[in-house]
Amino acid sequence: VSGTADRPRMAVYVSNRYIYVQFIDDVAQKTLCSVSSLGDKCTVETAKELGAKAAEAAKAQNISTVVFDRGGFTYGARLAALADSAREAGIKF
Repeated sequence: VSGTADRPRMAVYVSNRYIYVQFIDDVAQKTLCSVSSLGDKCTVETAKELGAKAAEAAKAQNISTVVFDRGGFTYGARLAALADSAREAGIKF
C-alpha cells in the first residue's frame, strides 16, 4: 500500500494501550498529519473519537481521499469503529 500527494496513505498502528493514525505521502516520504489516542484507554469509543479527530486533521490539510493501511492488524471492532467514524466525517477510502 502506497500513498501519493493526491491520495495519501492513512496508516493505523494499534498497540495494547493506544491507537495512532498518520497520513503519509510515500512519494515525498513525508508525514502530512497525525493523531493518537495517548492518554485515553484503547476502547471502541476511543477509536470512534480518534477517527473523527483524524478526519478533522486531514481536512485541515485538504485531504479528502485516502488509501487505508491497517498495518497488518486485524479489522476488529476498534479498527472498524475508527474507519467508520472517519468515513462519516467525510474521508473517502
